[in-house]
Amino acid sequence: MLLVSQPEDTSDLWNFDEDIVEPETLSTLLQGQALDLILFAVFATLTLISFFRKSVRLKYFTLVVAVLYLGFAKSQLISIVNIYGFITGNLPVFKYSLAWYFFIGFSLVSTVLWGRLYCGRVCAFGALTQLLDAVVPRQFRLDIPIWLERKASLLKYGILFFVLVYFSWTADITAYRYVEPFWMFTRQASLGMWTALALLLFATIFVRNLYCRFLCPVGAALGLLSKLTVFRIKRWSECNSCKICEKKCEWGAIQGPKIVVSECVRCDDCERLYMDTTKCPHWILLLKKAMK
Repeated sequence: MLLVSQPEDTSDLWNFDEDIVEPETLSTLLQGQALDLILFAVFATLTLISFFRKSVRLKYFTLVVAVLYLGFAKSQLISIVNIYGFITGNLPVFKYSLAWYFFIGFSLVSTVLWGRLYCGRVCAFGALTQLLDAVVPRQFRLDIPIWLERKASLLKYGILFFVLVYFSWTADITAYRYVEPFWMFTRQASLGMWTALALLLFATIFVRNLYCRFLCPVGAALGLLSKLTVFRIKRWSECNSCKICEKKCEWGAIQGPKIVVSECVRCDDCERLYMDTTKCPHWILLLKKAMK
């Protein structure tokens, strides 16, 4: 009997099976981004707890985590490039960038609700300079005249406007490296840029939070957004004459009885002072009245 061999299976001769793409579902999208979403959710929770509890220790712990996690681990900061992207509609694909949109959403919503919380606790570079400020001896600090500080604080708005116009004119977004030092967390820069960063940090020893207060275009943009803030820091009637908080504020955000919302980064210093019954004149005067 003649045995006829069966033909080989040629159904996948052209490798059609390899071209079959599994349909994307919410489950598959979340599966690949779950870790980043969870980690940022934990960080956001820590940020809010430290903010509402007004705890100095929690605040500095949050700053350390911001530097290590958002800075060196993720290199995730709001950049002037992102602001330009919002204006032009050139943003990451939402379904593949859920953690990034979570980060941006938290930063924007918290700014509208409470002010520049991002600048005071979330931004890795701002956190780095605040930690630097905490360890530098106070005798190294230079007290900038109030009139100069107020004029210098306008510089960042000019930088914001200039850079956005430059991006629109040239489409050269790589120029952000010359107005933002955030690239330091990616460690990709020229010797000249590292030298400029070293000079900036050295100057920060003498002028507290130099870049954040006077030069940061993102801080300027969030300062403008913070004008929509629905929450205001409580002020007492004695604030009209008392200068304790104004002198203590490291951000130049207090001008007599007025808090300049666009400059305030919700650092908690003045709020803790308001609650201190042994230092705030409001409570001292109330105590004196009660003892009469």
